[in-house]
Amino acid sequence: MPQGARILVVEDEANERSGLAELLQTWGYVAETAADGADALEKIATFGPAVILSDLRMPRLTGMDLLRQLREAQSTAAVILLTGQGTVEQAVEATKLGAFNFLEKPIDPKRLQIELRNCLDRTETRRQLEIAHQRLSDQGALSKLAGRSKKMKEVLTLIEQVATSSASVLITGESGTGKELVARTIHELSPRASKPFIAVNCAAIPESLMESEIFGHERGAFTGAVDRRLGCFEMADGGTLLLDEIGEMPFPTQAKLLRVLEDSRVRRLGSKSEISVDVRVLASTNKVPEEAVAKNELRNDLYFRLNVVHISIPPLRERLEDVDDIAVALIEELNHKHRRTIAGIDEEVRAALQRYNWPGNVRELRNVLERAVVICPDKTLRRRDIAPDFGRPAPTGGDDPLRLRAGMTVAEAERRLILETLASSQNNKTRAADLLGISLKTLHNKLKDYETQSQS
Repeated sequence: MPQGARILVVEDEANERSGLAELLQTWGYVAETAADGADALEKIATFGPAVILSDLRMPRLTGMDLLRQLREAQSTAAVILLTGQGTVEQAVEATKLGAFNFLEKPIDPKRLQIELRNCLDRTETRRQLEIAHQRLSDQGALSKLAGRSKKMKEVLTLIEQVATSSASVLITGESGTGKELVARTIHELSPRASKPFIAVNCAAIPESLMESEIFGHERGAFTGAVDRRLGCFEMADGGTLLLDEIGEMPFPTQAKLLRVLEDSRVRRLGSKSEISVDVRVLASTNKVPEEAVAKNELRNDLYFRLNVVHISIPPLRERLEDVDDIAVALIEELNHKHRRTIAGIDEEVRAALQRYNWPGNVRELRNVLERAVVICPDKTLRRRDIAPDFGRPAPTGGDDPLRLRAGMTVAEAERRLILETLASSQNNKTRAADLLGISLKTLHNKLKDYETQSQS
């Protein structure tokens, strides 16, 4: 139980008032008393209680009136109302006014002790959330997630609800929607914020190295293992591990991962002993999880183990009303990165951003704005600063290198599409994979095949 917390007892009966104060002091609290609601308002200003235990029926100012005034003053003190003649209607009203609970007299000491502990725990959790919220706002992280849309507000509410727990979370959404940002925000709002946050992109790790990356290895465990290597679980000990694109993890590795999640023990490759780890695991995928399970890309038992809480991030095209807010946050970030002082966007550009479908989601919006911020000659982004081909459909006909012809094989059409997309993204493989709707690992494999074919 939290020790030293300040509690104000508001009770018009002198014996009950002093008795409650003495009981609280034996539990390690700092107690002060007030004879009624009016007396309480005077003492709250100087005493600064974390919790107020108030009788409901009192002269001058009742417990309910005190609760109303505290709400109007936006007091942070939690209130527990005490009454010997309470009604259901009064309890409902007190809850609507923000009371933590409504206890009947005579007070059961054990019940009161539990209620105080729960009340103070919730108060501390809220305080930590506010601190983390402010820290993330200062860093610009929440502003990139925030939005006016109902869907995004639901996502933010869910993030705050799950952050303080240790539950596994499965984050889904199209490429570029901000899945890793959601995971980092959960970590920063959690009690693990001071510990490591480790993110692993399962699509970018060769299958032969996956287990070593996740679980670590001992020297000599396999050819090339010249030194001991800590795996991601050990590096994230005490903190949070994000397994990005979990559907790209090989099935045998998924089985070993499931065992680690169940018993919190990991064994490095080549080791005979296990190591206990304390890691909160978050996972993300741009696939529909149920479809990945049906296609044997994701183990059914691992899916259920990871999917304790599911956060689905809507694509940007389904929340275009958020584009303005996200753009403002991104421009602030890009100003800092490129030492610019862009102050806003003109109406023509704003309208163009609102009309666009954003297949690349927030990542694509950032790329569009970064180009504009870099070349903008003044403090307002205008249409001249946006790429000339922004929002235009891909050209078709005569000189189009992607034009299909009768008799062309599907493999050749796919090769042309991949190479042209890679060229259009300035050889940015991650960006090209996102545009093509395939994993980075698949893109690497395709390019390796093309290289082999050209050499044969």
